[in-house]
Amino acid sequence: MNRDEILAKLTTIFHDELDNDEIVLHFETTADDIEEWDSLSHIQLIVAVEKAFKVRFTSSEIQSWNNVGEMIDCILSK
Repeated sequence: MNRDEILAKLTTIFHDELDNDEIVLHFETTADDIEEWDSLSHIQLIVAVEKAFKVRFTSSEIQSWNNVGEMIDCILSK
């Protein structure tokens, strides 16, 4: 799976978890760019991403992400 394929899968997860089908994710997207992406929904997103990609993230990995692209790079490293 490449970065674009992961981005597409993440977009679906964000649509489902944040209940907003109009969200368009880019590698540079941050929580500040999406109104529904707050601290509570962040936890729900992480759980959904871990389940979808069958990975587990450490808290230091999660805290190190500055945007969606860094989340994708972390998924690729697993």
